[in-house]
Amino acid sequence: MRSYLLTFWKILDPLYYSLTRLEHIGIFRVRLTTYKGGDVLLNDGTLIKKNDKLVKIHLHNIQLLSELKTVSSSVKRGRIIFRKVHMSLPLLAEFIHNHNRKHEIKGAIGISMLHKGVEKLGFETYLPSNQLYRFYKKMTHIPLFLLSKEQPQFSKIPDTNYLFISKEKLKNIYSRNIDSD
Repeated sequence: MRSYLLTFWKILDPLYYSLTRLEHIGIFRVRLTTYKGGDVLLNDGTLIKKNDKLVKIHLHNIQLLSELKTVSSSVKRGRIIFRKVHMSLPLLAEFIHNHNRKHEIKGAIGISMLHKGVEKLGFETYLPSNQLYRFYKKMTHIPLFLLSKEQPQFSKIPDTNYLFISKEKLKNIYSRNIDSD
């Protein structure tokens, strides 16, 4: 059943991608977004407020699920995802640096059930304050959760968290000869 769902998703994915404003960067799909949540003060002093510009990052889930379908160990799967994200973050730093609105962009945001160990990558996690939004995101992540597990258990569906990284922190950790502006 999982293989049929993955095949169906692979067919629909190019249509979804063509209808969105997403750009492909490494394992990410990204787009500029206007933040609509509550104020968040990051550890480096960056204050993210409503209506700030952020780069929204999405993992390219169908690509990941296809690559990980033969990996049975959850630890090994986690390491592979970690490595792919780590390799894509310099590309994200470069994307922001070359963006025509780079001076408005404060950082990057993702929303994910995969948030264990993201601090090692430079991200900070925050639980969305809006309960309804949190419930909605958890419900939208259930199909992904079910497809990613051999024997998924509804009782073990993790919370969905915001992942933030400031533009400066991203540049300081992952820049490849990006000069300051």
